[in-house]
Amino acid sequence: MSKPRWRRAHAADLEAIGAVAARIHPDLPERPEVLAEKMRLFPEGCRVLVAGHEIAGYGLAHPWMQHRVPPLDDFLERLPDAADCLYIHDVAVLPDARGGVARAYVAEIEQLALTSGIATLALVSVYGTRALWERLGFHPVAPDAALRDRLSSYGASATYMLRELAE
Repeated sequence: MSKPRWRRAHAADLEAIGAVAARIHPDLPERPEVLAEKMRLFPEGCRVLVAGHEIAGYGLAHPWMQHRVPPLDDFLERLPDAADCLYIHDVAVLPDARGGVARAYVAEIEQLALTSGIATLALVSVYGTRALWERLGFHPVAPDAALRDRLSSYGASATYMLRELAE
């Protein structure tokens, strides 16, 4: 199999993205229309991981506000005018394609953030992936009551994390 590479996601990739999501996130399902909206609102942040002729993963990111976690499986409706972070909504990769690909996606999103004048990345770590994100430079944020409430839909191990970018 050729080395997996990231490319911009297209509307035609939505079915494959949904299939990967169903395998990786069976306990955190999101409707295809919700994923499609993210792709429509901020296509620059949406990528698929191509391995050979198959889509083996995806990453979805969009401008957002720090400490405000978008609800799972719900529409954003619009992006904030005064976004102060690029929020990595999801990076999901099939097991056979793993090995440095999350790092490559984050590097692409970091460049996108910097060229957009945004100096912070944000995400919610799920399924015990906190150590992976810490290796990629993210640090956990102690949640206040409002953030804890918003994190509840992401599962018991959900951790809100930020990464400040070097200019």
